[in-house]
Amino acid sequence: MITMHDPVTTPDTPDSPVTASAHPLAGLGWTDGRAAAFAPLAAAGLLPGRIVRMDRGSCEVLLVDPDDGEPAVRRAATRPVMTADTAHNPCTGDWVAYDPAARPAPALAAVLPRTTAIVRKGAHKRSEGQVLAANVDTVLIAVSLAAEPDPGRIERLLALAWESGAEPLIVLTKSDLVHDGDFVRADVEAIAPGVTVLTVSAETGEGMDALRARATGSCALIGQSGTGKSTLTNALAGTAAMTVQQVRSVDEKGRHTTTVRELVPVPGGGAVIDTPGLRGVGLFGGEGIEQAFADITAVAADCRYADCSHRTEPRCAVRAALADGTLPERRWESYLKLQRENDWIAARTDARLRAERARHRKHLTKAARSRPKP
Repeated sequence: MITMHDPVTTPDTPDSPVTASAHPLAGLGWTDGRAAAFAPLAAAGLLPGRIVRMDRGSCEVLLVDPDDGEPAVRRAATRPVMTADTAHNPCTGDWVAYDPAARPAPALAAVLPRTTAIVRKGAHKRSEGQVLAANVDTVLIAVSLAAEPDPGRIERLLALAWESGAEPLIVLTKSDLVHDGDFVRADVEAIAPGVTVLTVSAETGEGMDALRARATGSCALIGQSGTGKSTLTNALAGTAAMTVQQVRSVDEKGRHTTTVRELVPVPGGGAVIDTPGLRGVGLFGGEGIEQAFADITAVAADCRYADCSHRTEPRCAVRAALADGTLPERRWESYLKLQRENDWIAARTDARLRAERARHRKHLTKAARSRPKP
């Protein structure tokens, strides 16, 4: 197994076999930086590729067939690069080193450093992260206009998107089913400072040109089931790549048609990653919260004290904004809720790391005592 950490700074050479400018996967994000990082691996006979789909124990990798030089999808075992840290295991969107000579079957030999990663708290009780997609430029947050949008959920998804390092973009889908889409968009824009909000309909084509113009490079679609993520994926890809179903007429909820995260190339360059509907969105990090609530951060900057707790301190700008209504109480409570969750995750993560270090020290001590004395 080869472990990749920081990018290798080996410069490209004209005869490099993975120079980005001539690489058939350049449209999917293969860059000069990645080519330089991959140079030592190419010298070892490994092939660069991008994961398009993850399955249990294996994945599908889009790479260039060395025989004909054309893009092809090949299956690879993932066991050689799996670790105990779920946040660092391979996922859809990762750039990887594919070993065609591995036995008993081709396998991944390394995962290249990520530029961005959408990481949420795992569904289990342990304080571990689950990567939804990697190396994306834009996170498309799908919100259906067929049901009343939930401001708290949108804020949570925005924090998740900002935390990834990619640019969030809110897509209000199914505009053909409502007549007040512009009013809803104004409400959403009020809770998404600095974020573009588009109103689209994949059925009629309304707003799709604007979405295509903004959804360049690699994008990932996140949101609840039934928001039309798979339909948008098909519209952006220009093909029926993803299966779609109608939402339940009783409650306008989806049926979890998409069960795996899958990367679909987009004509003209770029890709979109469709993801399963998110029932729960646990955050795994706090930087995204400050960006999602940039308006509150700006207000807090006017407090008299830099460490103001916004409770009893004099000349607190936050309490003043709450009192005069410029800062809605609902938004403030949403901010505090996400901050509490982040503090809990941070404490659990620190406790887990301390426990792992303690187990490691115990193992070393036990091994030292078991050595025969000279």
